[in-house]
Parts: sequence; structure tokens; C-alpha cells
Amino acid sequence: MSGEEPIESVGTVIQVLPGTLFRVSLASGHVVLARVSGRLRKDFIRISVGDRVNVAMPSGDQNKASIIRRHS
Repeated sequence: MSGEEPIESVGTVIQVLPGTLFRVSLASGHVVLARVSGRLRKDFIRISVGDRVNVAMPSGDQNKASIIRRHS
């Protein structure tokens, strides 16, 4: 672990996958595989196709992300 800050971005959920995984299209045009963060999972926040979400990506791997917030 390098201790670097994750890169945050806003995107739209385009596909719901099994195992609390989602395919998210970012504003930059990239598509990433995102999982639900522990806080959202604990609070039973439901995420569906078309929802706008904030994602955090580690600086090392730009293909995976964590959903940290869902916009209402």
C-alpha cells in the first residue's frame, strides 16, 4: 500500500452484475467495474441502472472502483 489518495469521479450505473458489482460509465467515457463500499452496504442503499454515483478508484488500477455515494 502506497498510502496515496484515491481518485474520485462521478458516473452512471449502466449494468447491475451479481455479487454487488456494477458496471459504471464515468464522465470521462471510461467504463469501470465497481463494488459497493461497506458504508452503503451496511445502510442497505439500493443501486439500480441509471443511478448517478460517486466512485473512488485507486491510483494503481483504473479498471476497478468502489461506489462511495449514490445521488438521489
